[in-house]
Amino acid sequence: MDWPAAVVFDMDGVLIETEPIWDKVRRRLAAEDGLSWPEASTPIMMGLSTQEWAEHLTDVVGFGGTWQEVAQRVIDGMAEEYATGGLPVLPGAVEAVHRMAGLVPTAIASSSPRRLIDLVVARLELGDSLAVTVSTEEVPRGKPYPDGYLRACELMGLDPARSVAVEDSTNGVLSAHAAGMAVVCVPPGFHPPAEKTLELCSAVLDTLDGLTEDLVRSLTPAATERPPRA
Repeated sequence: MDWPAAVVFDMDGVLIETEPIWDKVRRRLAAEDGLSWPEASTPIMMGLSTQEWAEHLTDVVGFGGTWQEVAQRVIDGMAEEYATGGLPVLPGAVEAVHRMAGLVPTAIASSSPRRLIDLVVARLELGDSLAVTVSTEEVPRGKPYPDGYLRACELMGLDPARSVAVEDSTNGVLSAHAAGMAVVCVPPGFHPPAEKTLELCSAVLDTLDGLTEDLVRSLTPAATERPPRA
């Protein structure tokens, strides 16, 4: 078995169970504005960049104001939920990041805004384990496009085709697969990917406890030696 070049984690739905919180905040703000909630909007926005989901809220759901103003309302609501309700860390998440970081360069590529990524990384004390973190605010396109994963690998100077992504959502799986990465999916109970999407994954796990050295080494070809940790 060969070493992967890197392991890149999604954040929401993989490390912390925040997709239901995003949905709760968006629905609450819509209700405050007297707007009905289109059920299809929930899965559509999972994995989108800040601008993309904020434009969906203005163009489809009917929020007033610019996308920047709408995004700020939602992000403020999320930060408040994190502060008052705590971070819903998923089983084995912190341990999985530390375990992978002990093997190869490890990163986060998330659709969350930079403000929330930095908050989570600080609260979970993951900074020393991560080579880089990337928000899709910082790339041209959000998931399902590959830009965030490609940028994370670019910043580490590593080949995405020899790297592993850890995802949960349909858009996330499509993004990592489009980047040429081996994809490990940990499907959530909240809007899990369809079976057709899971077929794109190299492995499907019940929890991050299954993300082991043997697994990630079995998924990536072409590495001749263990890559240096960043």
